[in-house]
Amino acid sequence: MVREIDRLREDIDRIDEEILRLLNERARIAKKIGDIKKRNGLEVHAPERERAIFEKILRLNRERFREEFPSEALVHIYREIISACLSLEKPLKVAYLGPKATFTHQAALEFFGFSAQYIPCTTIRDVFVEVESQRCDYGVVPVENTIEGVVNYTLDMFLESDLKISGEVVIPISLHLLSTAESLEEIRKIYSHKVAIGQCRSWIEKNIPKVQIIETESTAKACEIALEEEGSGAIASEVASYTYHLNILARNIQESTDNYTRFLVIARRDMSPTGKDKTSLIFAVRDEPGALYRALEAFSKKGVNLTKIESRPSKRKAWDYVFFIDLEGHKEEPKVKEALEDLKDRTLMVKILGSYPRALLSE
Repeated sequence: MVREIDRLREDIDRIDEEILRLLNERARIAKKIGDIKKRNGLEVHAPERERAIFEKILRLNRERFREEFPSEALVHIYREIISACLSLEKPLKVAYLGPKATFTHQAALEFFGFSAQYIPCTTIRDVFVEVESQRCDYGVVPVENTIEGVVNYTLDMFLESDLKISGEVVIPISLHLLSTAESLEEIRKIYSHKVAIGQCRSWIEKNIPKVQIIETESTAKACEIALEEEGSGAIASEVASYTYHLNILARNIQESTDNYTRFLVIARRDMSPTGKDKTSLIFAVRDEPGALYRALEAFSKKGVNLTKIESRPSKRKAWDYVFFIDLEGHKEEPKVKEALEDLKDRTLMVKILGSYPRALLSE
């Protein structure tokens, strides 16, 4: 038995060496591509190309290898391979709603990988400004949560900004109890943001009912306190655990298992079609009976599926609203293009926020 294990380990060692050789070969080719792009004034980063790579890898894993290697893990591995190779061509700068180790930071890491440069921002407006001023290539902002609803400030920023949506990330909001302690019995205080505390209160009352609960301005601040204060814990994300080097004493302590947040990636340019896209837009209607019905009819007539509609005050006058729409398809697809042209004839204003690849593994 021992000899058999040794032989199998030797096989693994050979495979690891071959993987390493191929990774270095991939990096060399990626650097050559980056040099050609720079000489010809082309965009170094191409999210559309990345989406095609992910789709191909997942299809091959499913059809040829019967998914012996988990698809979700494969996505994470290739995200880091692509991120590392891209850093050789041009390090990306990504602004996000901070501080570090928040769920927006986690979403940014899932989309761009660990090799990008991350700039935490205090407000959603600051994220838009960093990208508009070209100090950052991309920005990441929250837009909606399955429990809390839409992030109104993000929607409002699109009314005044010309930035485009270039991607989306959907992540589960999994909350963990973090600490420098080794066991629950050592915990005397728990720190976190009020929303996180509210989502975990039932678990706290059941498992450590005598603990003192203290609200903080963010989950990141809670982690900073837990790192310094003996007998304290913080409720935060898994990213926070390895960012602040804290132990995870209890996993997934939130009440809801269906708590997801959607984040938008913003940029200064449009994305090309990938075949699995979404389009987001804003429109305003006339103040008259049936105006909204006629606007929405433009999509129904062309067979375009709407996945979301939200209303927001236009800020022009009292009780005047604009509507945010998400729909399936790219704005260059014939039926979507025709529907958008028809919509312009039925409304006062239409502003296309972007067509972009749908979140991977969310389909």
